[in-house]
Amino acid sequence: MSSLQETYAAPRRMTEFEALLAAGSVALDAIPGAVYLCDSEGLVVCYNIEAAALWGRQPDVDPPREYFCGSHRLYLPDGTLLPRSECPMAKAIQDGASTRNAEIVIERPDGSRLTALVNIRALRDAQGEVQGAINCFQDISVRKAIEAELARQKESLEDFFENSAVGLHIVSGDGIILRANKAELDMLGYAPEEYIGRQIGDFHADADVLADLIDRLSKAETLERYPARLRAKDGSIRDVLITSNGRVDDKGLMHTRCFTLDVTDLRKAEIARQQMQDDIEASERRLRELLQALPAAVYTTDAQGRITFYNDAAIELAGRRPALGDEWCVSWRLYHPDGTPLPHDECPMAVCLKEGRIVRGGQAIAERPDGSRVPFMAYPTPLRNAEGQLVGAVNMLVDISSHKQAEARQKALIDELNHRVKNTLATVQSLARRSARHANNLQEFGATFDARILALARAHDLLSRRYWVAVAMQSLVQDIVAPYADTDGRVRAQGPALDLNPRAALSLAMALNELVTNAAKYGALSVPHGSISVHWEMPEDGAATMRLDWVEEGGPPVAVPPRRGFGTVLLERCIDRDLGGRCDLRFDTRGVRCRMSIPHAQLVAHE
Repeated sequence: MSSLQETYAAPRRMTEFEALLAAGSVALDAIPGAVYLCDSEGLVVCYNIEAAALWGRQPDVDPPREYFCGSHRLYLPDGTLLPRSECPMAKAIQDGASTRNAEIVIERPDGSRLTALVNIRALRDAQGEVQGAINCFQDISVRKAIEAELARQKESLEDFFENSAVGLHIVSGDGIILRANKAELDMLGYAPEEYIGRQIGDFHADADVLADLIDRLSKAETLERYPARLRAKDGSIRDVLITSNGRVDDKGLMHTRCFTLDVTDLRKAEIARQQMQDDIEASERRLRELLQALPAAVYTTDAQGRITFYNDAAIELAGRRPALGDEWCVSWRLYHPDGTPLPHDECPMAVCLKEGRIVRGGQAIAERPDGSRVPFMAYPTPLRNAEGQLVGAVNMLVDISSHKQAEARQKALIDELNHRVKNTLATVQSLARRSARHANNLQEFGATFDARILALARAHDLLSRRYWVAVAMQSLVQDIVAPYADTDGRVRAQGPALDLNPRAALSLAMALNELVTNAAKYGALSVPHGSISVHWEMPEDGAATMRLDWVEEGGPPVAVPPRRGFGTVLLERCIDRDLGGRCDLRFDTRGVRCRMSIPHAQLVAHE
């Protein structure tokens, strides 16, 4: 060709690789997917934004430095590390091989991974030489996760079907068994090939039951625990409960899904139990008219100690309705008279049956389910048949609660009487001794001693009215203080309702008597217009202490006495020592003031 021809020759057409490289990353960014180019040596020379985003990095391309891929690392789907020199892009550069829909795992610099679907094509020049390759890839991690979850669910469903503890089978609309799990095959004893593929009717013992099942399922009903009977391989009949529903379309019943629960053993047990119940009821009817009429608790057992009958009185004594078949006793729990536990198999009835002899007057205590206890005497007697063989026993239980309660009350009264007499004598002795010690003459001793004994007697009288259980605070104050007030209104007593225990009542009575006696002799009650206020309260701040204030007004001027008399000593002893409280006695010029602070627990009565 001449130089002129060369000058006007058409320009050479660019190859695919050259065109893509010339377009650059700006053009590649317009592609809706991750794309990158490698040259004939495998160097990454161009990529778009989406490729960089999936790689998690931006490789250098000016000049190019990285071969075959811009990712941090590559792995096969099974987790095996994939060297870059062996990746699909390397094969495209080296061999010109194309890759369609290959899965590659990309690891980013931060360690995160994604699964990419890779499509690679080698780019050739006009002579067919590989100039480079283009890789278009997309993130399919979400799709892979969904596929994995679907596979897991399918595996879980398969495991549920095959390894369920309950028999499962699927039957086609024309009655062919399509699937059956291990539990169903084991229940009936068949191998899979002996059961699957056969007509379900071959295994149902009752054709009418099967017909009803199919009819209901064809109407899209759901069956719950439907009773049926199936033939096992060994010829036996298994009682089952079937729970099933079907898939029904406009063509009719497509298939059914059935849960099969084997209840053969339960059915046999039910029959045996019913037979035993019938026998027990027959025996019960023979004895009912005689034993039911008795006012005492009566029950019978068989030779093994199992209860076969009991009357209404036995229910009342036991506080519960025993179950027929319970062993030895109708009671819930048993105790010896001393309160130690008595095992049922050692009770009088058990002794009677085990030793085959009559037991008379054995005492025990029955505890009811509500916790109450009933002492009783037992009179068990063996029952024998015509041949003299032990066939059971009858026991009569006599409630001796009233007798035991009377004994307890008598003992308690005697103990209480002894206690009160001792305490009263000790108190009188102490009052006499100390009154005599502090009296100036016999006349003063007599008056002081009489007043203190009278206060003690008033407290005893109040306690006797309520059987030595409690005394109302208001009543105690009025009975002790009021006799010294010759006019209404001179003594004011006010406070909340409070029941005092006997010990507190006696101590407060003695303390108040000392205060009112002193007031009558020297204080507010010794003059016509004097008055006394007695006020007690429980503070609202929650403190567990009662406070009682004694305040005298309108009496003669008060001065501190030159010496502590027995009255002051007795007052402090009653409050401080006897009740664990504190007594603050002040001789104010306006009148005597006394504040008693006593723990509430020392005062309160427990009925």
